[in-house]
Amino acid sequence: MADALLPESDFLIELTAVVEKNIANEQFGVSELADEMSMSRSNLLRKVKKETKLSVSQLINQVRLKRGMELLRKTSQNVSEVSHQVGFNSTSYFIKCFREYYGYPPGEVGKRDNTTPAETAIVPESNREFPVTHQKKVRLAWVAGAVGILALAVAGYFFWPGTNHNGKGPEKSIAVLPFKNDSNDSSNVYLVNGLMEATLNNLQKIQDLRVISRTSVEKYRNASRSIPEMAKELNVKYFVEGSGQKLGDRIVLNIQLIDGETDKHLWSKQYRREAKDIFELQEEVAKNITQEIEVIITPEEASRIGKKPTEDAVAYDYYLKGRDLFYRSGPKDLEESIPWFRKAVEKDPKFSLAYATATMVYYYLDIFNTQKRYTAEVDDFAEKAILYDARSAESMIAKALSFAQKHQYELSVPYLEKALEYDPHSGLVLHFLTEFYNIHVPHPPKYLEYAIRKVKADKGADSTTVSFGYFHLSNALLQNGFLDEALKYNQKALQLDPKNFFAGYVNDYIHYAQDRDPKKAAERLRKRWRKATTRFDILQEIGKMDFIQRDYAGAASCYDSATATMKMFGLDIFKHEYLRIGVAYVLAGQKEKGEDYIRQFKDYADQNHTMYKDLHLAMYYSYEGDTNKGMELFKRFTNEQDNFLYWLLLIPTDPIADNLKKHPGFDAVMKEIERKYWKMHEEMKEKWEDDFKNL
Repeated sequence: MADALLPESDFLIELTAVVEKNIANEQFGVSELADEMSMSRSNLLRKVKKETKLSVSQLINQVRLKRGMELLRKTSQNVSEVSHQVGFNSTSYFIKCFREYYGYPPGEVGKRDNTTPAETAIVPESNREFPVTHQKKVRLAWVAGAVGILALAVAGYFFWPGTNHNGKGPEKSIAVLPFKNDSNDSSNVYLVNGLMEATLNNLQKIQDLRVISRTSVEKYRNASRSIPEMAKELNVKYFVEGSGQKLGDRIVLNIQLIDGETDKHLWSKQYRREAKDIFELQEEVAKNITQEIEVIITPEEASRIGKKPTEDAVAYDYYLKGRDLFYRSGPKDLEESIPWFRKAVEKDPKFSLAYATATMVYYYLDIFNTQKRYTAEVDDFAEKAILYDARSAESMIAKALSFAQKHQYELSVPYLEKALEYDPHSGLVLHFLTEFYNIHVPHPPKYLEYAIRKVKADKGADSTTVSFGYFHLSNALLQNGFLDEALKYNQKALQLDPKNFFAGYVNDYIHYAQDRDPKKAAERLRKRWRKATTRFDILQEIGKMDFIQRDYAGAASCYDSATATMKMFGLDIFKHEYLRIGVAYVLAGQKEKGEDYIRQFKDYADQNHTMYKDLHLAMYYSYEGDTNKGMELFKRFTNEQDNFLYWLLLIPTDPIADNLKKHPGFDAVMKEIERKYWKMHEEMKEKWEDDFKNL
């Protein structure tokens, strides 16, 4: 049988060559490959998945393993020498990967014929040509490699091992229940909680393991549910129960691993360690658990798990006290956590994790302040977090928030995506990416991707959290033109939490997208507003519907009330709507007031860094009557962008575009927007439909 098929596309040929060039560099990963290919990480991931059905890291591993096979066949080097030559810093991990990929260990290469399994080809599965006589053999080999090959071949399964394919719950999934304080001293609760958090965080660093989020398990802290009941709710295979106490300078920790379906105790151990050895204890617990459930840990993951956040046990104790308050998350708790983090970094000035967590606290203390109070602290602590540890998820989050604090969101998202690479199951990172790609760096396809991942990550969480995830999924589906599915998940959001702040009027907008009747939309929105008359956001949307119907006096009345209430709360969140608001005032006879809003919109548009900058300015020049300038910007926006909101299809119904519609080139540009939009829609359908069908 011939050797593996070669990559067929120019892109894959170039990509393989780049990996080959860096094959001995164990640090060469996804980000480094993206840099070498002059692509963004997200574009690289998307293109590789489209062409191969593999993640980029899987593809890199394939290239390494293929070269390893060649060296073992054609040279006299031993397994250890080959493993390091192809970028594996652990011989045992190389052997494990090799066995799972080829079906036998590398030490047996010389005893076998020169057959290479067809699945080593880095080509799309639809293009693989299996010699007929070997098809059954290869498929059986896939099944035999139960931990690896089949799971890697199924799109989406590797990243989401929690997908329930057999109806019995995933094999590699685990929930860490809140640990109990065994001592009578309640002041030790922070330590026990810290041990639980460390166990959870270490397990979350493992790609091969689905780990239930902290928010999902917290609801069971004082609940009397049985393990099988919780397993069914969370769709999880294993549970970790723990209890601990501090006796003088010693920590006593009891850990049990339980089968979720049968409630059978599979393994238990008591750890007795000096308090100064807390990091070794945390690492040992994580490794013992993963060994029991036979989870694959890559060398990079093992390195992250074994990395000590600080060498100073006292500094770490201060940090745990601060983090315990941070997780309680009340305003007073956040304020009270700061002195503990400051004491931690005073004790160890290179304590990156303490700097990073303090950055998050400062960011949350400032999140609703129009005038930011803590920008200097956020910048300072984020810089120090990344200075002392540039390869941790927490440092990446801190740096992202330092940009977000200054509204530089487009600079935030690369750090958030890098954080997700370091911590693949981080609900916090998924939350920020979902929010940012919706509001601050609009990108409908990415918004849908992260909304799907966030809903999956929140399975089993409290109803409010799950409802909010469904709201985002619904909104992302709406933006990408999946109207029926958007309505389905929005209804789920409202069933779980009828008070969901945004889901209500998004529900009304889905109906508007379906019937395109602004009069009915206004009626639906007014009915919703009468139930909560302080909701200035709904009132602003009613004004928009009145404006589209060309009822400018009605729109101005709504805008009056909405902006007055908004200012009462000290907020200014509708700058993107100021052109419409200003035009409504002008056409309602309030020229001076309207022109002030229009000037503010122009300032906003000039400073805008999102993909919609040219569109905002095009609409501004349309209103001003400079249709040539407006059309120039409208064309540039259309030509330079590939990802559009659903609402752009309704531009012809907007009075602001009235002048632009008179330009002879308008219809052609709208047709191009529609062509690109529905092309994007079909791509999203092909890529994500299986994921969002049954969430």
